[in-house]
Amino acid sequence: MKTVVISTLLVTLGVTAGCAGGASSASNAGTSTATTSCGLPLTVAAPPQRALAMEQNATEILLTLGLADRMAGTSYQTDPVLPALKTGYDAVPVLAKLYPNRESVLAAKPDFVYSTFTSAYAPDAAGPRADLRQLGVPAYLSRFACEDPATGESAVTFDGILAEVTEIAGIFGVADRGAQVVADQQQRLAATENTGKKDTDLLWYYSGTSTPYVAGQNGVPAAIGAHLGVGNAYGDAAQTWPAGSWEEIAQRNPDVIVLADLTRGGDGDSAQSKMDFLRANPVTRELDAVRDNRFITVAGSSMDPSIRSVTAAEQVAAGLKELQK
Repeated sequence: MKTVVISTLLVTLGVTAGCAGGASSASNAGTSTATTSCGLPLTVAAPPQRALAMEQNATEILLTLGLADRMAGTSYQTDPVLPALKTGYDAVPVLAKLYPNRESVLAAKPDFVYSTFTSAYAPDAAGPRADLRQLGVPAYLSRFACEDPATGESAVTFDGILAEVTEIAGIFGVADRGAQVVADQQQRLAATENTGKKDTDLLWYYSGTSTPYVAGQNGVPAAIGAHLGVGNAYGDAAQTWPAGSWEEIAQRNPDVIVLADLTRGGDGDSAQSKMDFLRANPVTRELDAVRDNRFITVAGSSMDPSIRSVTAAEQVAAGLKELQK
């Protein structure tokens, strides 16, 4: 009987450790970039020098590319920043605990806004991307979070995550650094490919106790499962994050439960609170995975497309290896 908890905070990002806090030396400083982002034209006259990252995943991608000195602000930190990125992060102004409003965004005088969630461009946050564009501020949105899903990618893949890193690196004129980051991530992924057992079903438990939210299709958990060669207890759910029920979960009886460790402090957010609930609830305490302590913990933010997603794949692979001894 064992519980496997592998902390994201102990993982070193390799190529990022030496450059996350240093000057980015804007190569291709006069290069203009014209592309599209989720169906909207995106023109960046020159590599950004005052970028805003609207939440942690966007922030950590920029920091991984060594762009701390070209960031005018960050916001919405959901987990402790990765240790290899902390020096760079500490140098970036934090505009808001959650999303900054339009006035705060414009007051920072950004020349580029980057978000990995649609909600960053809500009216009570930065405002619509088209409006920012009219004000001369290019606003990039992750291909996995488009307002109109038809203009982006319907399913998260590691190739898609790394393509986004490559595109962001190109926009900032640090293509060589982006290639290094991508090569490092690809090497780490290759080491975990098909390391799971095909008859192993994972339940990805994200949040909630009265109503559990779990991973279905098309998200990071699905990409990790396909990469490792394991099943998903809710792989038949059409939604990315469906609402489950404990009675149905008991019927499905997953082999392993992957716990999202969320630091926001809500009911059932932390991995420990999830384990405590599962062991106390009359329905779930009889699950084989609960009785045998077959748990794996990953940071909640790593279940969204980010620079941490490869780390999550490594953690789940290592956890499965340990549980299968």
